[in-house]
Amino acid sequence: MTTENTLPTRCGLVAVLGAPNAGKSTLVNALVGQKVAIVSAKAQTTRARLMGIALEDSEEFRTQIILADTPGIFEPRRRLDRAMVSAAWEGAVEADAVLLVVDARKKKLDQIEHILEGLKNRRERKLLVLNKVDQCVKEPLLALAQELAGRVDFDEVYFVSALTGDGIAQLKADLAKAMPEGAWHYPEDQVSDASERLLAAEITREQLYRQLHDELPYDSAVRPESYQHRKDGSIEIHQQIVIARDSQKAIVLGKRGSKLKAIGEAARKELSELLETKIHLFLHVRVEENWAESREIYEEIGLDWVR
Repeated sequence: MTTENTLPTRCGLVAVLGAPNAGKSTLVNALVGQKVAIVSAKAQTTRARLMGIALEDSEEFRTQIILADTPGIFEPRRRLDRAMVSAAWEGAVEADAVLLVVDARKKKLDQIEHILEGLKNRRERKLLVLNKVDQCVKEPLLALAQELAGRVDFDEVYFVSALTGDGIAQLKADLAKAMPEGAWHYPEDQVSDASERLLAAEITREQLYRQLHDELPYDSAVRPESYQHRKDGSIEIHQQIVIARDSQKAIVLGKRGSKLKAIGEAARKELSELLETKIHLFLHVRVEENWAESREIYEEIGLDWVR
């Protein structure tokens, strides 16, 4: 599609798949050029499918690359697991290209066996991205690439470090060339399809993981309660941290509420920088033993209810 006095435009969807902790969210952030997805060393941080929107200009065309940052694909055991895996594969539906992101440091492929099987018969352009190559020795890296290319007919193989940015520019340029010609789906200044309300909850959840590490089990969530713009231009946000057991409450609160205060301050600072306005963030903790069976919470955090 061409408009007056502009270059032709291209727009397409790229599904980003991989095992937990392969670096998918870091890669999406690097391609977009700013943070749109939360990152944590904790496995299975990404829960719902989130669209990151990257732009790439060349002398011939302007391209909008819509990146579906999906949850890591793993063997599901609980309802929450099933919902996350379902969201991951749904992110690949009708994609113009599929990126399989693999942690190049891993020697065993057992975590991605079922993903490789699922990719074999897909018709989309399939790209293999070996991530974290800055921490790898060259020879085993090449052997891994060869082994994976023998399992799935990948159109291209890329060696990148999403954290340092190595290889990102080439990957982004090649993705742009692979996108079909057509009108952009989002405004030029939009970097994600997530609402500010949901993004704010995700940033708080990221701080929850970062500051509590392994002290807090995976079964926690952040529910957005209210999100209001004040007359002075600032934003007032109320969120609920949901945990599964009463014994976890003291961990989240910390001594005299110090840990909850630190989580709130870090999330508030990041949100203020991201949204470029003053943020008033109010957090409280609620124990709900069976929150992972609550349809309402699934809808609030952007997941479909999966039986």
